[in-house]
Amino acid sequence: MRTLLLATCLAFAMSAAHAADAPMHKTALVIHGGAGVIERGSMTAEEEKLVRADLDAALDAGNAVLSKGGAALDAVVAAIRVLEESPRFNAGKGAVFNAEGKHELDASIMEGHTQRAGAVAGVTTVRSPILLARAVMEHSEHVMLAGAGAEKFADSQPQIERVPNSWFDTDRRRKQLEEAQAKEKAQAGVHVKGSYFGTVGVVALDQQGHLAAGTSTGGMTNKRWGRVGDSPIIGAGTWADARCGVSGTGWGEYYIRNAVAHDICARVAYKGDSIQTAAEEVVDKLVPAMGGDGGAIAMDAEGNIAMPFNTAGMYRAWMKPDGSRGTAIYNDEKKSGAK
Repeated sequence: MRTLLLATCLAFAMSAAHAADAPMHKTALVIHGGAGVIERGSMTAEEEKLVRADLDAALDAGNAVLSKGGAALDAVVAAIRVLEESPRFNAGKGAVFNAEGKHELDASIMEGHTQRAGAVAGVTTVRSPILLARAVMEHSEHVMLAGAGAEKFADSQPQIERVPNSWFDTDRRRKQLEEAQAKEKAQAGVHVKGSYFGTVGVVALDQQGHLAAGTSTGGMTNKRWGRVGDSPIIGAGTWADARCGVSGTGWGEYYIRNAVAHDICARVAYKGDSIQTAAEEVVDKLVPAMGGDGGAIAMDAEGNIAMPFNTAGMYRAWMKPDGSRGTAIYNDEKKSGAK
């Protein structure tokens, strides 16, 4: 009996030592700050510098979590929160105005290995929608909460900071609304599709080999009737499973109809496509074929990254498993880093 006990203890110790010595999975991180009509000359040199600095800061925030062995989910939240605090992206502080001159924000998050998910839509007083989306996932039995109900749920979460809706106001977004409404008036009241670029998203891979993805947005400029796009919809704007994570950015109605985020990962799972092939097939072919446009970031469980877009530009940043990193904005930068 004593011999058996000693053998069992020895086996357990060897197993624990082997687990401790097992190499950690190499981490990776990819970020988008929205796809759209982003051409050279559309920003001043100083504005471009600030955008790239924000993307770098988001990379730093996410990598600070991953490099210490933190969870991909935490890295996604950390990176998105940096961009939600910047007025230069259509999420959080930089959210666009709706047709009534107010702000309605959406966000979603998903953990790959558990496929837990949370989302909020149409919130108006939540400083960090991605934090509320995570709270829905972790502190409720639901996946998505919207409007007044989401706000009431936020009342029960003391960690969720609240702000007046006017806190999201910026002169730049006000000008965009005025331009969209002037164009609408000039076209005899025909509703003009507002700009949507600036949505932010992150996919992360941690040392345990787990993936997570998240997306946060203010939606579309001049949107009406409580319009909700793809960003808070699991499978459309955000998806993560054990093999693949995706965050989308683009014309939301087409991303919903094509279940873009899930379709990319389904192609990896069921067809055996590489992450690059899967992402390009969906973003560059299926979405435009229906009349939509936009981009996406995608990552597989090995840290391979894809960043396709079919617009003039997409704010993006990446950190690969080998530690190399970069930022890009324009279409002609596709050859730098990942595509």
